[in-house]
Amino acid sequence: MTILPRLTVILILATIAVTVARAQSELAPGSAQLITPEELVQILQSSSQEKPLILNVGPHLVYMQAHIPGAEYIGAASDKQGMESLRRRVKTLPHNTSIVLYCGCCPWSHCPNVRPAYDELHKAGFSKVKVLYIADNFGSDWVDKGYPTIKGQ
Repeated sequence: MTILPRLTVILILATIAVTVARAQSELAPGSAQLITPEELVQILQSSSQEKPLILNVGPHLVYMQAHIPGAEYIGAASDKQGMESLRRRVKTLPHNTSIVLYCGCCPWSHCPNVRPAYDELHKAGFSKVKVLYIADNFGSDWVDKGYPTIKGQ
């Protein structure tokens, strides 16, 4: 292999690594794209703040067990049907609509749903998308803390 093809391969791999690192850091704990449960509760309880559209992009069973009041069930964003449901739901919305996505199925680092949903909305041009940071699961990080919850609907 000559120098030029090797250099091309190195540049391609470096570009991929930078792109992956940037995407991962966008939703890293503490990043601006995340909202904590405490922050979301404050917004929901405030009479003066605009309420975001809250979309549950996790499994239906978790949503049925307990969810945030006013949240709309979209479906698991890790599958084709859930992603299509997300696209349909936001299709007619202005791109400056405030949206909060959440799942809560499992620990943050293992969640297969929030990243694809966030990436899809970002790719579609939505500028005010936040992801609810749920470190462990919805039960322990929301329900058990006494935050507003609807069960079984």
